[in-house]
Amino acid sequence: MPTAALNRLMLITTASAALSACSPATLLNVLAPSSTYDLATGLPYGHSTRQALDVYIPTTRTPRSEPMPVVVFFYGGSWQSGERDEYRFVGEALASRGMIVVIPDYRKYPEVVFPAFMDDAARAVRWARDHAQAYGGDKHRLILMGHSAGAQIVALLATDRRYLNTYRVGQQEIAAVVALAGPYDFLPLRSKVLERIFPITVRDDSQPIRFVTGREPPMWLGVGNSDSLVDPGNTERFADRLSEMGDNVHVQRYDLGHLLLLGALGLPIRKFSTVLDDIAAYVDSVPASASDDPGGS
Repeated sequence: MPTAALNRLMLITTASAALSACSPATLLNVLAPSSTYDLATGLPYGHSTRQALDVYIPTTRTPRSEPMPVVVFFYGGSWQSGERDEYRFVGEALASRGMIVVIPDYRKYPEVVFPAFMDDAARAVRWARDHAQAYGGDKHRLILMGHSAGAQIVALLATDRRYLNTYRVGQQEIAAVVALAGPYDFLPLRSKVLERIFPITVRDDSQPIRFVTGREPPMWLGVGNSDSLVDPGNTERFADRLSEMGDNVHVQRYDLGHLLLLGALGLPIRKFSTVLDDIAAYVDSVPASASDDPGGS
């Protein structure tokens, strides 16, 4: 679909949401079918009220089904906002394509600052690995996925092995990363709030690009050419570094903005965009992880 037409569709979606006094994400959730998945909600992965997650299980699964890939999706919100139930449209979209989807909440600013939310993310990934089989998933096809701040989180989990190693999840246990509109190389910071979220003493450690060694899992990086919130140069620089170090990386560019890149997973927008098709095809192509690697290589 031409960019202009997609933009018109987004305007219609936004206008409809405004008229009904709800956000675009809420409208996408309203339009998301409920027949494509079963939902297990509010499952704790830690002791904090923010350390809870939802699991979307495709209704196509049967006791004789092959184990399905498990996607752990981290939403964005500038490390400050967001709730897992706002992303039901993402869980539905991926489940409709045969994936088990885990969507965790995590602690955010001002409750915590970096790197506390990274610890939450690693803990949630450990939970997903350990419970994959119970929901019909394949722990050897564990995919990390994120949008915006969530993309930074999954990219850092995949590059700085310290977080996953803390929970005895090896880097080699991650089959792939799918990241949309991510900040991977975003210093210097350009707001006082971000300076508080990323304290100066650990600020450099927040940059996924700094930790690339050539031993990362395969990565699919989606970027919107019209993204005015996160500079698309983040994706270009990160992809270049991954490539230089010998990692397997694919960059997919879309004539979309920051929010529409994720919104394109939902109905009705996904009828006019290939974002969901591209992600599903990539996940289908990902082989099982090389091995269990507790404590980490």
